[in-house]
Amino acid sequence: MPELPEVEVVRRGLERWVAGRTVAEAEVLHPRAVRRHPEGAADFAARLKGQRFGIARRRGKYLWLPLEGGEASVLGHLGMSGQLLVQPEDAPDEKHLRIRLRFTDSDRTELRFVDQRTFGGLSLHDTAPDSADGLPDVIAHIARDPLDPAFDDAAFAGALRLRRTTIKRALLDQSLISGVGNIYADEALWRSRLHYDRPTATLTRPKAAELLGHVRDVMNAALAAGGTSFDSLYVNVNGESGYFDRSLDAYGREGEPCRRCGTPLRRRPWMNRSSYFCPRCQRPPRVVTA
Repeated sequence: MPELPEVEVVRRGLERWVAGRTVAEAEVLHPRAVRRHPEGAADFAARLKGQRFGIARRRGKYLWLPLEGGEASVLGHLGMSGQLLVQPEDAPDEKHLRIRLRFTDSDRTELRFVDQRTFGGLSLHDTAPDSADGLPDVIAHIARDPLDPAFDDAAFAGALRLRRTTIKRALLDQSLISGVGNIYADEALWRSRLHYDRPTATLTRPKAAELLGHVRDVMNAALAAGGTSFDSLYVNVNGESGYFDRSLDAYGREGEPCRRCGTPLRRRPWMNRSSYFCPRCQRPPRVVTA
């Protein structure tokens, strides 16, 4: 699933190619693509017609296009395979095209939502009350992400110790810190020399601050590389893949030597996912027996 860097790359593309444009027509080609819009496909299309988009925004793995006036937004979630593509109007339809937005201006491009696995989608939502960021109400519970200037480092460190869970579970808790998924959690933990099952209560504030710094570093590095693409499912709005997968230190490198100590990296099943780690640099927590 795309994580913060991949979603931010898409958001930047929408800011460049879609902000300020007015919708001439919205066409929903698959109802699952708007299943989070309670009033259905026809209402989604009718309400978008004639609306002018503002600058695309993002929180964690969610992005949204505010409508002129600021009272509502088109919320997007890419799911496992969703793509928001800016394509010429005469380009052939993609096999898994789900939604098409045409615009009123003379730029002969349209916005397409393509989704092979149909886990993602678009929906219209009101703005959360008193939200300075224009946050859609349905994601008001999502925490700020570590690249947000308003992210509270001290509050994060304190909440981390109070969670009574393990460190990787905490990093993937979107109500605590948003935008971090399996790939970047493993990368930040490798850089921090922390095992994924280490209890959060054992982290000192300096160690929590160090971990947060590594989360930011790896995400910024991924952003500079256009995100991580293991296959053709994640691309930017122009259909181009990111290449940060070439720089990964832990994720996907089972059996390869650790770039610090040379020990072969391991993979372990974890919450229907996998965790990649160095057994020497990231020693598992001790099991305390009675």
